[in-house]
Amino acid sequence: MSNKQHSTIENLQVLYEDNHLIVINKRPGDIVQGDKTGDQPLSETVKAFLKKKYQKPGNVYLGVVHRLDRPTSGIVVFAKTSKALPRLNKMFAEKEAKKTYWAIVKNKPKNNEKRLVHWLKRNTKQNKSYAHQKEVNDSKKAILTYQLLKSLQNYFLLEIDLETGRHHQIRSQLTAIGCPIKGDLKYGFNRSNADGSIHLHARKLLFMHPVKKEQMEIVAPPPNDPIWNACL
Repeated sequence: MSNKQHSTIENLQVLYEDNHLIVINKRPGDIVQGDKTGDQPLSETVKAFLKKKYQKPGNVYLGVVHRLDRPTSGIVVFAKTSKALPRLNKMFAEKEAKKTYWAIVKNKPKNNEKRLVHWLKRNTKQNKSYAHQKEVNDSKKAILTYQLLKSLQNYFLLEIDLETGRHHQIRSQLTAIGCPIKGDLKYGFNRSNADGSIHLHARKLLFMHPVKKEQMEIVAPPPNDPIWNACL
């Protein structure tokens, strides 16, 4: 993944901001939090953006609420206050925030819509989760519902609602039904995307504002590429 892919202050796409939180449309290639690669995480870019925007002399407070896989794009929420962070963390941990994803897959699923239930077992060495039909040792139940939204010439657009939040859940479960996500070599797609992304996008988020107690609905446009554009 080239450094050009990473968000800078200039290309940061802010979907929503108030005193308590900021919501970003993550570009594929960004890491949400720092990791062993040493690449600048999105959290630091957002801090720099806020520091510059509000001309803050000291450190900027920013709390990471949840993450997206590096090759995935879409909605990421950060807390701007220590009051908002634990409330948002609790909301996401207790699945009170409703997440909807878009995925572009290479095979048409047998059913146009279906609820998928698998047991996922994570292999930490491979950083990969394997889907099983029945419970196995150290596995976790994974549930999602998908719906076929659009048929393109060579690909199919699925909308996915998550009921659980497991490691690589969408990627693993879609592969288990023979529908790997475009560009996802790790989960069985035959070639990678040129920029290292996969065609999985956190499209919509419904949640209660942690302080104002208002229902929030955030929608993120997918990355600008010919296949995503054909879905709009």
